[in-house]
This record gives sequence, structure tokens and C-alpha cells, in this order.
Amino acid sequence: MLDFTIQNVLIAVRDDYATVDVQIVDGAIAAIAPNLQVIGTAIDGKNKLLLPGFFNAHTHSSEMWQRGIMSVFPLELWLAELYDFAPLDPEQVYLSALGTAVETLLSGGTSVVDHLVLIPGLELETIAIATRAYREVGIRAFIAPLIQDESLTAGMPSGESAQTHEPYFRTRAATLEIIEEAVRQFHRPDEGVNILVAPTGIQLCTDALFEGCIQLSDRYNLCRHSHLLETKAQEKLAQQKYGCTAVEHLKRIGFLSDRTTLAHCVWLNDADIAILAESESTVVHNPLSNLRLGSGIAPILKYRQAGVNVTFGCDGASSNDSQDLLEAIKIGSILHNVTDSDYQHWITPRQAVEMASLGGAKGLNIADKLGSLTVCKQADLVLYDLTNLSLLPRTDPIGLLVLGRPTNVVNSAWVNGKQIVADGKVTTINVDDLRQELFNRSQWETKRKSETVAQIEAHYRTVMGL
Repeated sequence: MLDFTIQNVLIAVRDDYATVDVQIVDGAIAAIAPNLQVIGTAIDGKNKLLLPGFFNAHTHSSEMWQRGIMSVFPLELWLAELYDFAPLDPEQVYLSALGTAVETLLSGGTSVVDHLVLIPGLELETIAIATRAYREVGIRAFIAPLIQDESLTAGMPSGESAQTHEPYFRTRAATLEIIEEAVRQFHRPDEGVNILVAPTGIQLCTDALFEGCIQLSDRYNLCRHSHLLETKAQEKLAQQKYGCTAVEHLKRIGFLSDRTTLAHCVWLNDADIAILAESESTVVHNPLSNLRLGSGIAPILKYRQAGVNVTFGCDGASSNDSQDLLEAIKIGSILHNVTDSDYQHWITPRQAVEMASLGGAKGLNIADKLGSLTVCKQADLVLYDLTNLSLLPRTDPIGLLVLGRPTNVVNSAWVNGKQIVADGKVTTINVDDLRQELFNRSQWETKRKSETVAQIEAHYRTVMGL
């Protein structure tokens, strides 16, 4: 880890900008002021904007292999089709984690929350492989192994007909044992790798699994992550299962807390929103997948007005179909200008940047360490090139970054003071080799509907009244 000083760099201050020097010592911000003495390596910050690194606060890295090919389906049918693909192998897990990290970094993210799909029978190996990939790139990783204890067909309301579901292939006890062992082996926050407890959601998890996750979270001081009410079908299912909303139920069993992040949160009512605010839970807004799958528009402006912390995620690369964090931030900001006619509630570019950085840190209970340009915080930083054509002419740099279509604008990035992007290129791995491997291990193809997907589709259309 090298000490360095970024000289003459633009930073945001209140409603304006200032040109300053920023000293980094032992991986942390040591000083921010004009005309500082150079400590360590001098880095030219002229015509560049320095921001804290953003959080890609919800994704599924392994979906990279299906991006661009998935049908235009709502989530429940999209999931059935996704499950219908050939299973992952360890090399695919490795390459897709590398690709997710690189795309996140080059769009302003220095941290990623990977709701990681596990290979059956190779669960710990899957986590180990993803951990290795993220360590090699150097991005800060929050690995949230995706777990459930009910089969896919249990994820939809039953409607008028009685439904029977195949038992899940792995026992709940075995699943929780895998997560606890993953914590022992891989949870190293000081080294940039964190394990989260991450039941996929109320639609495919029993209360017993949620409660087991809560116990692990409390025992090891782990953050919690889950999908929540992404679709109208899940809202119907919650009423069927619990006789109340999913949020009310999660409150009753104790899953909500200030270290709980909840992806999507599209179908919540005002009482649910009040519960999230009271519990200090965080909403991860995934606008692109919500639009791609027709899930709906999450009431983000209502969340913010109620005091709920909100941040952004790309979601998986076959429900988006990219890991461009700046795109998710842009759409996740301006989408809501049509949901509330009072423009004073609309999200400004500076608010969007704070949501993407400090909002992500709050959700992971590390706002004291990350998320802002503050002395003593860790140096997870991104330097943007303001001479790039997509950030010109010289008007408002943050306005252009959030509202424009910035491409190739990340000049440098550091995680914990270690530089992992320089001159617009990731320096820790060979990205050309990664591109070639991704190309070689895939092929042009079209997806055809299987009999299983057709059966699930027929039931879905019935229970949703289509």
C-alpha cells in the first residue's frame, strides 16, 4: 500500500466545487485542503473530479452467462427459464465474478454486493472461487450466498387450486451449516471480503431459514440481504402465506435492522414504508431489472421522504442486462420524475451520488469507514476525467456524470488506498484475456421455451388473471 497525494483535484462541497489536494496515508484519507505538502507519490488531479466509490449494492454475478438471451418475461417466468439453462461450472463462476468486478469498477463502483448463486454440491467451492476473483481484481466484495429451502414452484401464489411442491434438494440445516462454514473461511472485512446472510426472499424461504440467518447474523455480526416484494405475485403470495404484508411479517420475525439491505421493494404500502424507516433497513433500488421484467416502479421518492435509506444496484446481468452502475444511477434517479408531480421531491444529481456512495455504506453498516470524502475514512476513491467528450462542455461535472451518458470516464480507482484502475484500465488483471475467455466459453444461441417453463407460464397466467 503506497501513500499518495492527489493534487489540484475537483471535489464537491455543499452546492459548489473546490480545487484541493487529497493526501492518502496507510489506505485512509489523511487530509483534504488546498496546497498540501506532497506525501508519497504525487498524482495529477487537474481537470479531474474525485468522488467516493459507489456501491453496486445488489447483483448476481453468475447471470453474466445468460445476458441478452433471456425472454421478455415477468420475474416468475424469467426465473423458470433461468433455472432451465445448463448448470454453472466453477470456471464460469470465476470469469463472471471477474467480469462483474471490472464492469462495476469502470462505471464508478468500488464495492459490489454479489447475491451469489451456488453450484449444488459445490457450495463452498463456489464461494471460494468468487472470493478469489474479487481478491484478484481488488474490488471490495460483499458476498451474499443466495439460499432458499423451498422449490421454485413454491414462489407463486397457488390461486384456487391446491398446489404440491417438490421438497428442496438440500436440507435447511445443511444450508445454514454451509453459510456458517463460509463465514469461518472467507469473512475477512479487514481484507475487503465480507460474507452476508442472504435468504433469497419470502417467496422461496421458510421462517425457519430466515430465523437461522438471523441467528448467524447476530452470532458473527453479519449484514443481512434479501429480495423483497419485487413483483405483484410476491405481494399476493405474502398475503396467502402470512395473512399480512411481507414487511409486517419480516418485522415480526426480527429480520429487519440497520444492517439489513432489501433489493427491489416495489410493492410496499405506506405502513410498510413506515416499518422500514423505523427499523433503519435499507432499500436497494434496481430500476433497470424492474423495468426489464415488468415488475413495476419502486416508490423511491416516498421512501426518501419517510427517511428510508436508499442506494442503487445493477441486479443480475441477465435481468438488466449489464453492470453499468452509472446507467442504473441515472435511470434510478430520473424515472421517478413521472411518479410525483412535485419536482421538489425529485432526486438531484448530487443526491444520487450520495445515495450511491454513502447510502450503500449505511446499508452495510460501514458509513463510519466509507461512503464520503472525509478525513480518516478509508480511501475507496474514483477519479473521473473531465476532459472526456461525454463530460463536456464544462458545466456541472456531477450533473453530466449522472444525467449524461458517460463512457470511459473513470481515470483511476483505489480501494483501501490501493490503485486498481489507472489511465482508464484495470491494472490488477489482464482484461483482454478475460474478454477472450468469455468469448471462447460462450456461443451465439437462441432460447426456446421448455415444457417446464410452459407449465409454469400457464399457472402464472391463471393466478395473475391474465
